[in-house]
Amino acid sequence: MSNVSELLQSHFGFDTFRGPQQQIIEHVLNDQHAMVIMPTGMGKSLCYQIPALAIDAQKTDDEKPPITLVLSPLIALMKDQVDSLQDRGIKATFINSSLRKHERETRYTAIADGRYAILYVTPERFRKPEFLEVIAKRTVRLLAVDEAHCISEWGHDFRPDYTRLAELRQLMGNPTTIALTATATPEVQTDIVRQLGLQPDEIHLFHEGIDRPNLELKVEDVWDADEKVAAMSRVFDRWQTVDATGSGIVYFTLIRTLEEFSDRLQKSGIAHVCYHGSLERRSRKAIQDDFMKVRNRLVLATNAFGMGVDKEDIRFVIHADVPGSMESYYQEIGRAGRDGKPSECVLLYDQRDLNTQMEFLRWSNPDADFYQRVYHHLQNNTEQVRAFGIDWLREQLCDRQRHDRRVETTLAMLQRYGVIEDEIDLSNVTVLLPLPEQLADEERLAAKLMRDQKKLYALVQYVQSEDDRKRFIHEYFGLQMPND
Repeated sequence: MSNVSELLQSHFGFDTFRGPQQQIIEHVLNDQHAMVIMPTGMGKSLCYQIPALAIDAQKTDDEKPPITLVLSPLIALMKDQVDSLQDRGIKATFINSSLRKHERETRYTAIADGRYAILYVTPERFRKPEFLEVIAKRTVRLLAVDEAHCISEWGHDFRPDYTRLAELRQLMGNPTTIALTATATPEVQTDIVRQLGLQPDEIHLFHEGIDRPNLELKVEDVWDADEKVAAMSRVFDRWQTVDATGSGIVYFTLIRTLEEFSDRLQKSGIAHVCYHGSLERRSRKAIQDDFMKVRNRLVLATNAFGMGVDKEDIRFVIHADVPGSMESYYQEIGRAGRDGKPSECVLLYDQRDLNTQMEFLRWSNPDADFYQRVYHHLQNNTEQVRAFGIDWLREQLCDRQRHDRRVETTLAMLQRYGVIEDEIDLSNVTVLLPLPEQLADEERLAAKLMRDQKKLYALVQYVQSEDDRKRFIHEYFGLQMPND
């Protein structure tokens, strides 16, 4: 076994591990399964990257050299993660639908030849026979399941292929497995173990808790946009005085609201940039780079911003709108104060914002009839769908409500169940499978909507828990406060 401390120093430039990282790494290298729950930014990735390097160092002249496979749902981040590893001299790559056919084939050849130690893929990649053929030529020694909570996070984050984890592990010869997430209630932890096809006594839980003593959590009641701007400005002024070099993020639910507040802040002379999912990838990357390099210290963003942003000196995170769940809220405030210095997390609470989140819940939870009607159009009106696209579908199904996003949700879920190709282009859309029974089960879909509504209600309870909000968050995630 290569010395893990030497690998840490030579590849990542750190002299010591943080918290239980070394214990987790050695546990995994002893062929023991692990579940790691660790706050955002605390170094979860090292818990499989260092073992991957140690495994690669053991490589012999065997016909099937070992490899570490990382299952991740985040296509948008794979390139950034792999670029960072390659910059450190680590033989890593990814395969996903962003690659052209010849790029995928070139990488498949390199993977089969043993030229990579770490491979990032989505779980959906296992539907592809050519991928199965390639991975069969390597010995998967370690399987890392990133964002493991996705097995229970339905809707936007849910990946049906995560429910095949036990089957996928068998395909790979039941490798040592490490599942990682920042947010998991006890119920979700149980689901993770079950979906891996393991018994509870076969996997060790490393739970680092969620306590961030340096974060000050605040809620301010506001009644209109003017009060929101005034509250934001007070936070900006406070941190300009305390830390003139730190950075901040203001989160919004809707792009149009973000742009409205951007106009207001510009008129007040407050320098900032805007980040949201409708920007071109190149623009998003440039904004993120400027933020990391302190060329822009304040960013107004939707929740599309933050994944992969490992910036230590974010001094404040403001939520201009109510988030959709405690999990989202906790993940987003976790981007503040990673250097351990005092930082501020402010939720601006306007009760009317709950209406927006309720509408989001409706859009992300189509009923069985809506799934059936979309499927019917895709199957029986294929030429019209190909010719006129998503706007035509929305006109047929949503009474011309321009902002209704149930069609997008339905298409995304049909992709994830393999009903239509994941490299989706409606100009070539083809129905490949029947409508899954999970999307035709009204009772099941109604229960999912109820769970989502309860998560939103938890945010309302958090706002009302004036005495000890950190205690509320701990109890939500099934934990005790430190020193209790």
